[in-house]
Amino acid sequence: MKTNYNELPEFSKEFKRFSKKYKSLPDDLEEFKRVVDVVPLGNSKHFNIITRNEQYAVVKARLFCRYLKGSSLRVVYAFHYQSCKVDFIELYFKGGKENEDRERIKNYLKNL
Repeated sequence: MKTNYNELPEFSKEFKRFSKKYKSLPDDLEEFKRVVDVVPLGNSKHFNIITRNEQYAVVKARLFCRYLKGSSLRVVYAFHYQSCKVDFIELYFKGGKENEDRERIKNYLKNL
């Protein structure tokens, strides 16, 4: 079954902003999607499940950006088991921000 990808408006805005700065980002995100297609909840220490229940799991993962050469961006997404759907919730630079936006995740889950 093919995974369906969606983005929250905030994610789209962040992605657009970072794409201007880091030119390889659109390709890097495509590469990331290929990994998620195979292993939706990740397969290494670079994936961390923030919360989960029977319907979904919210995962924080490292998005490797070639342009950044190693220092990395973090992507927070929700994977819905039944519908095989991924919602991208947040994208942030590890150096600029320590942790994910818990409020945004809470609001997202509240509106499911």
